[in-house]
This record gives sequence, structure tokens and C-alpha cells, in this order.
Amino acid sequence: MKIAIIGGGAAGFFSAIHAAMANKDNEVTIYEKTTKVLSKVLVSGGGRCNVTHACFENNRLTSNYPRGERQLKSVFSRFSTSDTVAWFESNGVKLKTEEDGRMFPTTYNSETIANCLQKVAQKLKVNIEFETNVSTIQTDITGKFNLLTNKGKITADKVIVTTGGNPKEDGFNWLKEMGHTIVPPVPSLFTFNVPNNPITELTGISVDPVKIKVVDSKYEFSGPLLITHWGFSGPAVLKLSSYAARDLADLDYEFDIQISWVNDKKEDLVRNELMNLKAANHHKKFRTLFPYTKLSKRLQDNLFAKAEINPEKNWADISKAEINTLVEVLLYDTYHVSGKTTFKEEFVTCGGVSLDDIHFKNMESKRVKGLHFAGEVLDIDGITGGFNFQVAWTTGYVAGTNAGK
Repeated sequence: MKIAIIGGGAAGFFSAIHAAMANKDNEVTIYEKTTKVLSKVLVSGGGRCNVTHACFENNRLTSNYPRGERQLKSVFSRFSTSDTVAWFESNGVKLKTEEDGRMFPTTYNSETIANCLQKVAQKLKVNIEFETNVSTIQTDITGKFNLLTNKGKITADKVIVTTGGNPKEDGFNWLKEMGHTIVPPVPSLFTFNVPNNPITELTGISVDPVKIKVVDSKYEFSGPLLITHWGFSGPAVLKLSSYAARDLADLDYEFDIQISWVNDKKEDLVRNELMNLKAANHHKKFRTLFPYTKLSKRLQDNLFAKAEINPEKNWADISKAEINTLVEVLLYDTYHVSGKTTFKEEFVTCGGVSLDDIHFKNMESKRVKGLHFAGEVLDIDGITGGFNFQVAWTTGYVAGTNAGK
């Protein structure tokens, strides 16, 4: 069979490799519209490539996907995190697990992953056609596919679409024309801008963990937070942005967040800790006995200023009202977010081809027989930490193996 893979990213290569492995007589070609393949692989994780996440129980693994959790249960049972690790190791790439569960090649170089995928594809005689933009897919009466491209018509017996996410809905028009429902795309992993807020003067300070919540919503997460020159970033913010993506888009990225700098400590406990310190240390300076030492001195000063407390005063001179104000600042520090910042090279969207249009046993379209999908072109997205690549490997494996039969 002639199998056409549209898109030369992670899902495209994994689909192509497994379509070629399914039958040695298959003629597999990747059609890439740009001049290079695996661009996202090369830039991900700051050039280190966060291949997957060390989450080996599928029920836990699926809980990291704001969209696609239910559908992924069946596909992860066929190609899981363990299979990803085993596949790369069997092809000469060992992976290393960081403390937070992210997995990288031991070389900490994304070229190791890109080179591995290209080497395996080359060995299996997968063809790559660069600067080939597929604008329309048609089927004829025999069920074969005609791909209309900038280089003329291409025929294929099976097609796997792995074109990735697209920030604009009209980027999916060619799939809509085939009868697919498109869920409008919106950014899914982004940082929060708090323009002109004094907190941005503390660029580079991180706190782990904090609890962060979108005010008047159900969205709340704990984890590391990073203060940047434009606002807030770090895993807690990215996770929040992922789960709340659609609601925050509806708010046009104008909303309030609340940060608890002491994570999930209860208000009464924090107040009692501070009052007990006051009772036992009358003649000691407030600053020298401030109990929350995980907060850097510069951040402490920022919070003291917000609470209108002079940290050079003795504990004896700190009033109960000042302590109550400080408790409010520590647990319910509120900021107005105005806008977002997305990572251009690692841009992740939610939205794409509706999951209701897909048979997850083989990643085949319910609308067009012989047409399969894999990767971010689908309305599936994971939180930060290697989960989006895991979907690329898993759906690529299932699509390629089944299309190649």
C-alpha cells in the first residue's frame, strides 16, 4: 500500500515508522510543508526534548489531559509510557527521569531524539517530501485518496493526518470539508501577564509550592511558581492555564488570580503561628523570626510592604491587626491578569478534530474510511511535563500500525 503521512513532526514520524513496520511492502511517505522536520522536537524542553513523563499507571496518566482523558484510556493500554521508554532504549536512546517526573534523553540534547526517529525511518525506507503543502484530500470511487498539493496530485491508499495544532480555526477547513467537526482552537499552555505590577520587579524568584486559583472559578492548582518580567509562569501556572484554557479565552484573558504563598496551610494555623511567635519573642526583630523561609527575602519584603508592616519593628510592636492583614496577603494575594504569553516554538492548543469523529481502537476517522489521525491535530492536549509528546507516540503508534495493516 501507499501510505501518505501529512506532517513531519513527532506524531508523523512515529506513524510513518509503524506503518512501515506493519508491512515491509508498504510505501510510506511523509509530506512536510516546510523545509525541515521535527521542529517541535528540536526546541522542546529548551532544546533537551521532554520525551515523556514517568507516569506508568494509565489511570493516573490520563488524569493529566484536560481534553481526551476518557478516550486515551484505551489507546494507552496499547502503547503506554513504558512502551515509549522501551522503544527509545531499543533504538539506542536511554532516558533519564528528573525529580518532577519529566523524562529526557541522557544526553539532554533534543537532536538525540530527532536523529533516532530519522535514522529508524530511513532504515525502514520511509520517504520524506519537503515543501509539499496538502490543501485538499479527496477520495475516488475505489476508496483511494487524491491529495491536492502545491506540487500537483498525489495518490495514496491510506492517509494519516499529523499536522499538529493550529492557532486558527480556518487552518482546519480542509478537514471540515471532509465532514469533520472542528472544535475551535485556543491556546492551552501559557503564562499570565500582570503588566506594571511591582511583583514583576522580582523576576527570577521561584516558590515551590504555592496554591494558585482563578477567582470565581473551580480552577485551583498547587506547584512551583516562577515570577517573570511579565508576570507569572512555572508548572502551577501552566497547569492552571491548560485546564482553564477555554474559560480564560472566553474572558479574553482578563481575570483575577489568588496566590497562597504558603500553599495549602489553613488561615487559623498561619495566624496562630504568627501570634505564638509574637508572644514568645517580644524583643526580637520581626524580620529575623519570620517563619516562612521558603519565600526569598525580596519576596518577603514585597509581601510585608503589601501588608504595610515595617519588618524592622520588634514582634512586640506588631499589632494583631497587622498580623491579620499579613495572613490575608500570605493566603489570598490577588493579582489582575491582563493577557497571556505563549511559547511560540512550543505552542500548544486545545481544539482541533472532534474526538467524537474518531475510532480510538485504530485512530481512524468515522467520516472517511482509510483516513487516520494522530497527535495535536486532535482535540487532545496535556499539561506541561512530556504529556503531549506521549500522546504523539501513542496515537502515532496506533494510527500507523492500523493504517499499515
